Amino acid sequence: MSDEIVIRVENLGKRYRIQHRAERQRYTALRDVIAHKLKAPFQFLRRSQKSEVRSQTSDLRPPTSARSSSEDFWALRDVSFEVRQGEVVGIIGRNGAGKSTLLKILSRITEPTTGRVRILGRVASLLEVGTGFHPELTGRENIFLNGAILGMHRAEIKRKFDEIVAFAEVEKFLDTPVKRYSSGMYVRLAFAVAAHLEPEILIVDEVLAVGDAQFQKKCLGKMQSVATKEGRTVLFVSHNMVAIRSLCSRAILLRAGCKIAGAPTDDVLNIYQNQDFNEALHRKWDAPRIDELQLNHGMYLKEAKILLEVSDNDMIHVNTPFSLAFCVHSRRECEINLSPHYLGTGGEVIFAAPSPQRKLQVGDNWFTCRMPANFLNDGVYSVQLMIVEDCAANQMVNEALVFEVHDVPRDGNWHGKWPGVVRPLLEWQLCQPKPDAEVCP
Repeated sequence: MSDEIVIRVENLGKRYRIQHRAERQRYTALRDVIAHKLKAPFQFLRRSQKSEVRSQTSDLRPPTSARSSSEDFWALRDVSFEVRQGEVVGIIGRNGAGKSTLLKILSRITEPTTGRVRILGRVASLLEVGTGFHPELTGRENIFLNGAILGMHRAEIKRKFDEIVAFAEVEKFLDTPVKRYSSGMYVRLAFAVAAHLEPEILIVDEVLAVGDAQFQKKCLGKMQSVATKEGRTVLFVSHNMVAIRSLCSRAILLRAGCKIAGAPTDDVLNIYQNQDFNEALHRKWDAPRIDELQLNHGMYLKEAKILLEVSDNDMIHVNTPFSLAFCVHSRRECEINLSPHYLGTGGEVIFAAPSPQRKLQVGDNWFTCRMPANFLNDGVYSVQLMIVEDCAANQMVNEALVFEVHDVPRDGNWHGKWPGVVRPLLEWQLCQPKPDAEVCP
């Protein structure tokens, strides 16, 4: 890594205007139009007779725009940072924090509202699956097309062609139109083109989640090789904290469009994993609209919270039990069960613990699940909750709860840390085997 600054972002801001309508317009399908015409075939005659009267009184009515309003939404606000040549920088944050907007500005897809960006070098970006691909062209043709879009010469693309095809593992389907590719084949070919055509700066959004685990590992290795051996710069957006920690030397944390932190990766991850935990320990949801409630079969998750049996500044320790409580509001009597999946920091499922089936009453219904002591290792966990009726999920809530378990030393002895691994206390027996036996009796 050199001291040369290749990306300088100064007071960057992006504003969008959001429209709101006071009245919800009913969706009209083609069959509704045809049925209306059949019911009143001569209605247009009456409309023509009334049009003159309406035109005379139109100036007395408020304009239709009065029923709508708009507000400014800042996807980014006053974001500043610098990236040096050869750095691998991770950009993290919750959904809606402004990560993708930032990468689109750096890739020159959209223009900023305020501030400026200075980039030194050729940029290759992979923001969405199949960006820059034409669905009717074959994989071979799209390699040349995408390479040309990235600013490469035909001779340069030919020189790297075999490496691109081998990396993407699409030799068999190279002359097949990419519209027939799966999403995994799409992203493999798109990443292979972007990574092998020697851009000075590689920008990668959360698209590697489409590929399988083996290909994701290959992509991470390629990005690490691009940065360390070839001295190129990588900006990497991901919700996979394991990948961020292993790949990036520095990270930038965004929250609600603002930069919260920019420091070594471990420091930023600690800030990210500890923010908003008090809010995440007790969450409430408003009643959904009638149409959404019908889709959920008349029920929804109303409240979720962590119940601590030992109060210690709202901290959950490895060796103390606690409970998770969920409130389901129902408009009808039925039988359901809750299926919570407990996810680790990288989004992997640690375990699932469905509740027994229970008959709901009209109104609020509480479910409580007790976590024993010494069951979870230290780390951050999130709960993905499904309300299940007749083996079908009526509602699924991501991050219904987010909590952190803290490890504590036991009697001054060393205790290992294996993040994301369930660590129950098992019964051990210490004994000496008999001379004629290989195991304890």
